[in-house]
Amino acid sequence: MAQKQELKIHGQSSFGKLQDYIGEFVYGGIDGSVTTFAVVAGSAGAGLESSVVIILGFANLIADGFAMSVGSYLSTKSERENYEKHKAIEYWEIENLREREVEEVREIYTNYGFKGQLLEDIVAHMTADKDRWVEVMMKEELEMQAETKTPFGMGAATFSAFVLMGFIPLLVYVWDYSAGLNANLFLISSIMTGFVFLAIGYLKSRVTGTSKIRGVLETLILGGAAATLSYFVGNWLEKLIS
Repeated sequence: MAQKQELKIHGQSSFGKLQDYIGEFVYGGIDGSVTTFAVVAGSAGAGLESSVVIILGFANLIADGFAMSVGSYLSTKSERENYEKHKAIEYWEIENLREREVEEVREIYTNYGFKGQLLEDIVAHMTADKDRWVEVMMKEELEMQAETKTPFGMGAATFSAFVLMGFIPLLVYVWDYSAGLNANLFLISSIMTGFVFLAIGYLKSRVTGTSKIRGVLETLILGGAAATLSYFVGNWLEKLIS
């Protein structure tokens, strides 16, 4: 029984950690599906062969996906380093400017409405432990929260979502290249990508806490607009060059 409970707690903890990266996965998926489908649409407008669409599409998947994941990695790393820098400064100020820092704690809790002996007891409690004191200053004075997500995890979530969702618009072209299809490839790709937009829009609304209908329609409209623009640009350039 104890083993089952331990496994359950461990499973919940692991799922909780994965949930931290859902937002990054959603936005990576949006970018991957929209940009790759835009490449497909532009290629379709230009009347390019499946092999060319595959080359352009996979080049976009790898290059843009990697660039996005690097950006996410560096952004998260920068936030963590910035937090640690200010945390070290707070420790130094507690050691060297103790009275000023005590007064800052008193001011913080005075602004919350505490006064008299209760205020002094709170100040004494908060300043009795340096780690607790620093956490108070980071949160209340600097309004900074520790970043719990790892830079590698953020980069991996972005890249995997970008590649996974971005591959969907290319799937029918890969199938056509390997087996041959007598069908409207762009239409099939559009329908498949439409379902991806719907799913990602729904997940986005769950992450942001906004209307699910709005999230779905917003993603569908923006993705469709990007694809439409790319299609007509590709069609125009094909006519201009030929």
